[in-house]
Amino acid sequence: MKLKNKIALITGGSLGIGKATALLFAKEGAKVVITGRTEKTLKQVVEEAGKEGLKIDYLVSDVAKEEDCKAAVDYAINKYSRIDILFNNAGVLPLGITHETSTEDWDNVFNINVRGTYLMSKYTIPHMLKQGKGHIVNNSSVLGLKAIPGAAAYNATKGAITQLTRSMALEYADKGIRVNGICPGTIVTPMVEGFLKEVPTAEEFLKSLQPIYQSLGRFGKPEEIAHAVLFLCDDNVAFMTGTMLSVDGGWIAR
Repeated sequence: MKLKNKIALITGGSLGIGKATALLFAKEGAKVVITGRTEKTLKQVVEEAGKEGLKIDYLVSDVAKEEDCKAAVDYAINKYSRIDILFNNAGVLPLGITHETSTEDWDNVFNINVRGTYLMSKYTIPHMLKQGKGHIVNNSSVLGLKAIPGAAAYNATKGAITQLTRSMALEYADKGIRVNGICPGTIVTPMVEGFLKEVPTAEEFLKSLQPIYQSLGRFGKPEEIAHAVLFLCDDNVAFMTGTMLSVDGGWIAR
């Protein structure tokens, strides 16, 4: 059990990558707190974990709201007295080219993807400094490393997360806090499944993206990203910080 008795706080923990990571962390011995905006889906994760003999706590929280971020960190600290791992996973993906992206959509995606990552880190780091150690993983994207057309706001937020991750890694490297980023390719999550409803088949969608897509010729699975996040939090790779780990089926290699 790689995370035995570790305390992990995961944002966006009710669906997709966040859910898969929460379940994996619990199986690896961590005490897990998940947050998200929808209580129904949060409860479903807790119930699913319970059926496997695992325990996950949840808190309804919106990372775009500073008071909610502080409350989420306070909840974990009050319950478990420490936070060993923070996985800043919550995010949204609006589509649109630059001049057609509304100011409202632009602000919303930055508030969730970037500001949320900053705020959760802001309130967690002081506790990790007191502990003298901790791991933070920020969910960036392959689009935090290279861009595609039609997702200007998302590309911009993920680029910001990439640079924030590197900045944090340098700021706290000598304080026992490791900060890394995970850069998934296209993963089969509820968000992507929504996209697939717009095309006749998943295969057609994949083929249409092939010039800029991953070499393995398939979508990734949330569980595959969860295991990569687990790897980043493993004390056996304590020399790794400031790394943006691509898990994208070869997309970034093109």
